[in-house]
Amino acid sequence: MKRGITIISAWKIARSYWSSQEKTTAWGLLLIVVGLNFGVVYITVLVNYWHGSFYQVIQDYNYQGFMEVIWRYIFLAALLVIMRGYQIYTRMLLHVRWRRWLTEKYLSDWLRTKTYYRLQLTGSDKADNPDQRISEDIDQFVSLTLRLSIDLLQDLATIISFIIILWNLSGIIYVSIGKITIPIYGYLVWAAMAFSVVGTIWTFVIGKPLVWLDYNQQRYEADFRYSLVRMRENAESIAFYNGEEFENKNFAQCFQYIITNFVRIAALRKKITWLTASYNQASIVFGVFVASPRYFSNQIFLGQMFQVIDAYNHVQNGFSFAMDNFSRLAQWRAVVNRLNNFLICMELSRSKRSTVRRKSEGNDLFSVENLSVFRPDGYLLIENMTFKLKQGERLLITGPSGCGKSTLLRTFSGLWPYADGCISNPGGSCTMFIPQKSYMPLSRLRDVLSYPSVLRESGNDNKIKELMPQCKLAHLVDRLDETFDWGQALSLGEQQRVAFMRALLLKPDWLFLDEATSALDEATERILYNLVKRLLAHTTIISIGHRTSLNEYHTSNLKLDGNGHWQLAVSKASK
Repeated sequence: MKRGITIISAWKIARSYWSSQEKTTAWGLLLIVVGLNFGVVYITVLVNYWHGSFYQVIQDYNYQGFMEVIWRYIFLAALLVIMRGYQIYTRMLLHVRWRRWLTEKYLSDWLRTKTYYRLQLTGSDKADNPDQRISEDIDQFVSLTLRLSIDLLQDLATIISFIIILWNLSGIIYVSIGKITIPIYGYLVWAAMAFSVVGTIWTFVIGKPLVWLDYNQQRYEADFRYSLVRMRENAESIAFYNGEEFENKNFAQCFQYIITNFVRIAALRKKITWLTASYNQASIVFGVFVASPRYFSNQIFLGQMFQVIDAYNHVQNGFSFAMDNFSRLAQWRAVVNRLNNFLICMELSRSKRSTVRRKSEGNDLFSVENLSVFRPDGYLLIENMTFKLKQGERLLITGPSGCGKSTLLRTFSGLWPYADGCISNPGGSCTMFIPQKSYMPLSRLRDVLSYPSVLRESGNDNKIKELMPQCKLAHLVDRLDETFDWGQALSLGEQQRVAFMRALLLKPDWLFLDEATSALDEATERILYNLVKRLLAHTTIISIGHRTSLNEYHTSNLKLDGNGHWQLAVSKASK
């Protein structure tokens, strides 16, 4: 990523905070930090003048003057310490407020309009590991942006302040070329600038690959962490398959990417360290060397000599900002790249919406008109589907695996973007979708049973305890207030019974079930469907299933073949 594009991308990420509702506090804190920076620079200038006085009284054997400058230095040092403390405190306060706001914004964008789901459909590695981008990259972006921008501002103030001092102390040096004598004004300033430019150019030449190496290192670390999490989430399946050796090879491969990339970073940082360390050591001698002609020609005193050296070092360090912060700049560019790619992918995923027209009407019909559903590669799964369901009717969708049953359900819910047609549902109705494997949040069991709502009324506690035995969950009644990883603790069959309990508690107008009883025996399936039929008599149900036993619980049957054809028939059990 080019530097100009990086700055534009960084501003795109940052600008929303500085114009948000928190802008007054944000700009106020930033002004305090900048003011303290200028205060630190001002005291540093006073310390530079102190150097001249200090070494001059030593040269003059002036004990009384010596004690005066010592007390003056103690005062300046104490003031500098206090200012630096508040400088760090206010910068960290601004950091945490900016990070909190930006994290909330990215989380909101990620969750809005099911973006977290749509990103999985794109399969782009530019949006991989969103957890790492939201938790780590935002923190690094805020930290590095504040540090680099504030340090740059302080360096500019330092350069301007000390250039004036250095220019005045430089005087004029004459360089003879043949018979021509050229006067050079402020030669110490030009020497500091030339020395810094040479070092900066060499640093950029050597360290250019560090940007992408840092980018890849974060990605490899996140991939390795994600593979470990996946093993924990699928521990039982892996244990049944005896897949430990395969998983170990997978971990080793992921970790090898980290090691290989890290070795490349280490080798590059070694070269950069050699360069910067040599540069810093040379700058100490170089500063004394370029200032010595004025001293040995008796144009400046010893105190002024040390003042020149101190001013030269400040100017040279200011000009060396890019060189001194190259590793941070490389890391910052990598972070901006990752966050910007993530932001672009979220925007693209939201723009890739289906052309399905959705209507909310005041009648009691769920209707589908000329609906066509495609795979991401453009293959037609369902062509021009049209049907209507009245309130209380129950539709069963069947067909071979891969024919598009679940995809059709995702289209009804608005999750699937690769579709065209028209879907109408009653306005203001409550809809609930239950997948084959329901999500179990890390929370109390009572909250898991009522997910995504949290039932707070006291009367609902009795309702939960009444329904649990009917859903064959009586053995969990005493664990309602227990917080646990229920996705691991409960079997798939128990999780499907929990899903039915959620539907019975929420009482939706429209209920969509995606093979919601696949892990249950037929007897339990019968109990649950009869419960739904009795307690949710006015709920319209659309189910997906393979068992023929499901026909008796539905009024019609929609058969798909996966090649675009479909057939709607009245269920024999309902005749």
